[in-house]
Amino acid sequence: MRDTLRAQLWPVPTLGVVLAVAAGVGLPRLDARIQHEIPPWLTEYLFAGSADAARTVLQAIAGSLISVTALTFSLTVVTLQLASSQFSPRLLRTFTADRYVQTTLALFLATFTYALTVLRTVRTGDDEQVVFVPHLSVTGAFLLALASVLGLVLFLSHLAREIRVETMMRSVHSAADHTIHRLLPEKDPAARDSGTPPEPPADALPLPVGRSGFLTAVDEEALLEAAAEADAVLLVDRLPGSSLIAGTPLGAAWPRTGEPFSPQTWTRLLRRTSEAVSTGAERTDAQDVTFGLRQLTDIVAKALSPGINDPTTAVHGLSHSSALVCDLARRGLGPRLLRDDHHQVRVVLQRPDLENLLDLAVAQPLRYGAAEPAVLARILMLLRELAWTSTPEQHPPIVAVLARLRSTTAAQDFHAAERARLTKLAQQVEQALAGRWTYDQMH
Repeated sequence: MRDTLRAQLWPVPTLGVVLAVAAGVGLPRLDARIQHEIPPWLTEYLFAGSADAARTVLQAIAGSLISVTALTFSLTVVTLQLASSQFSPRLLRTFTADRYVQTTLALFLATFTYALTVLRTVRTGDDEQVVFVPHLSVTGAFLLALASVLGLVLFLSHLAREIRVETMMRSVHSAADHTIHRLLPEKDPAARDSGTPPEPPADALPLPVGRSGFLTAVDEEALLEAAAEADAVLLVDRLPGSSLIAGTPLGAAWPRTGEPFSPQTWTRLLRRTSEAVSTGAERTDAQDVTFGLRQLTDIVAKALSPGINDPTTAVHGLSHSSALVCDLARRGLGPRLLRDDHHQVRVVLQRPDLENLLDLAVAQPLRYGAAEPAVLARILMLLRELAWTSTPEQHPPIVAVLARLRSTTAAQDFHAAERARLTKLAQQVEQALAGRWTYDQMH
């Protein structure tokens, strides 16, 4: 729920409107109580006009702010459309979750709502009413209007910066870094969640998916409690971010002792397992450590499309992907084991391995950028950087991708100088795999 609300545009503006209504009702009442007790030095700084002047000011603020709010919404929608069509639809969450955009919209709507709410309290003396001008409240509306003008200038500056592809990639990289450091610890062979996962027996029972959608989160504590209560071992073999179809197996369960489950135990285990697995209409970075890598690969693939043809952006995107893959290689990849208080393995959760990560970061750029030497060169540099930061047991997938890249290069009609450069980079990848880093001499 928290992750869903964070990526929506409406919660913060709605809160701003609610607070504005409360202030618009409360401040005029405070005005009526203390208007004869305000110190003279403070009165000089407050609104000092008549009731008609107060109405004019409040009407001007309300009218102008609703126009500015409409403009801001229009610019935001245009930015979302640009990000979706030119870069990736999965970048929309980055914009809708932007606190700067949400706060700016909240300020504009709050100022509009506050001015309207205070306007209803101004009395001009018509119809035998007592004249009342909430000087403090009108001054507050004036200050909110000034803050809104400043907010509009800062919003336009922020928007111009955010629509740059470099800023988008940096934001994606930063969010992915946060998710990786939150979910994946540094590699520790002695950790309780490491080790060899148990193999499911032939008579293991499938765990069906309750609702279709993308796997967004798994409640590890709830799964562990359910497995311990049923004296079972659970295997969840779908990664966060995977597309799930209701009724298909999410994983498997089997009794730890070999005794079959009773009908009541099996029914309860199915229910608790289904409750512990969350699905959504789209992928999120709540527990999906590969989501940021997916977004960067989308940007690279879109940059290599014939309609855009921007290999420089593709190269920069691969640089961000390389940094993420190298960071992930130093962390605990592969299955995560959850143990009970007696150190018995109860739950096995799948996590991506280096082969999955490399395929995600390289496969599509290699396919769509096969005819661009700069893209192939950056992929080779990615392999070299990964070979240097990885351990020997992680080298096989790197060697496999290197062989695939050499095959792709051989099939292209490159100039001799371009082919020689790619051959040299491939040799440097092999040297990095052997623990040697060579340095190019500048001529």
